[in-house]
Amino acid sequence: MHWSTLTIAVAAALVACANGRAAPGSSEPLAARQSTENRAQTGEPNGVVTLGEAVVWALARSPDLGVFPYDLRAADARVLQAGLGPNPELSLEMEEFGGAGERRSFAAAETTIRVDQPIELGGKRARRKDVAGLDKELVQWDYRAARLDVMRETTRAFAAVLAAQERLALNDRLVELSRQTQTGVAQRVQAGKDSPVDELRADVALATSRIERQKAEKALTAARHALAAAWGGLRSVFEKAAGDFYDVAAPLPLDDMTGAVADNPDVARWQTEEDRRRATLRLEKARGMPDIAVGGGLRRFETTDDLAMVFGVTIPLPLFDHNQGGVLAATAELGKARRQAEAAQVRTTAALAEAAGALAAAYDEITTLRHDALPQAQRVFEAAQQGYQQGKFDYLYLLDAQRTLIAIQAQHIDSLEAYHRARADVERLLGGPRHVADKSISSGSLPEPVPQENSHEK
Repeated sequence: MHWSTLTIAVAAALVACANGRAAPGSSEPLAARQSTENRAQTGEPNGVVTLGEAVVWALARSPDLGVFPYDLRAADARVLQAGLGPNPELSLEMEEFGGAGERRSFAAAETTIRVDQPIELGGKRARRKDVAGLDKELVQWDYRAARLDVMRETTRAFAAVLAAQERLALNDRLVELSRQTQTGVAQRVQAGKDSPVDELRADVALATSRIERQKAEKALTAARHALAAAWGGLRSVFEKAAGDFYDVAAPLPLDDMTGAVADNPDVARWQTEEDRRRATLRLEKARGMPDIAVGGGLRRFETTDDLAMVFGVTIPLPLFDHNQGGVLAATAELGKARRQAEAAQVRTTAALAEAAGALAAAYDEITTLRHDALPQAQRVFEAAQQGYQQGKFDYLYLLDAQRTLIAIQAQHIDSLEAYHRARADVERLLGGPRHVADKSISSGSLPEPVPQENSHEK
């Protein structure tokens, strides 16, 4: 199974979000999916964990994604609030009292109770709802981008665990190889065929290999914790990570991938952002039209104990304030959004070029190591072992060949990790897991760098 195919299944929800981009106002995909995932996941991964499982756990349990249901509720609440009209106002007025003469008391007072209802003109309520609805769409775009970030970071963390496991296995082989070599050197020293200094060198090499193994073990522990943190785990309880770490594929040309940048939420969201700022401009223009207030009520005359109806209309006179500043600010923000959209496109394309370059460089390095450096270093080491057993080479020659082989094997692991990390970056910039490479090469034909038994002279 190819490395990227492990993430295809978990990308279905992400693709569903992208397919709904034309009408992202619906809150059903985010809320329903989040609820289902939260109910489905109750513990933590254990045993052997694959990349697909790790991504599923991270999407369901990531603390970074856990905040978005609340953001969506808040956005829904703002849509609700934007659609509410102004409240009526109740007023009570008393006139013609507390004066002099006949009006010293309340005998001649006039009491008015009225209700005034402000009436919004210019479609302000609809404009507010448009802005709030687009704000909600932006929250959904941010959620999609956050999901891609979680998938990328989980993939990179998973690759780090696989690499750390391979480094630990390599150091285990190195310790065993150093131990066998040290035993053989000691026997040759006892037989008087080698200098005691060679035995000391072999002892140092064995001690150094054990130190490197301890470092590799601690690095694996740290990588496991980092992977567990992707799904909110405070500690790693899984047994190991399993994946096609050694299977890589030649990257597609950059030109074949650039067109997919439009699917990146960091780019696609700017169309919604422009719509939102255009809606804000319409709202600011509507605010330039004054609202009126219509009211009516009852007036009671204390002197005659009569009642009468009152009616009134309040119309502001927009002599000075037409909301000119608000309109100009919204116009500037709209122009700014267009420039920001262009900047996002350029920035993402440049990042894709960098990530694709790193992916291609890592692939080229892996190919060279597998076809040239690794087989040759293996042959040199085997020849050095055989020559040392026959007394043709001294121990320093054998030690140098061993170090060279181990260094190239470690470089191979480093380049594989760099490949998978760069591939995760490319997929993030393309808007999700997708086909970014063609035919793969496998490590099945590579010689296994295992220690040979009895490196001493038989």
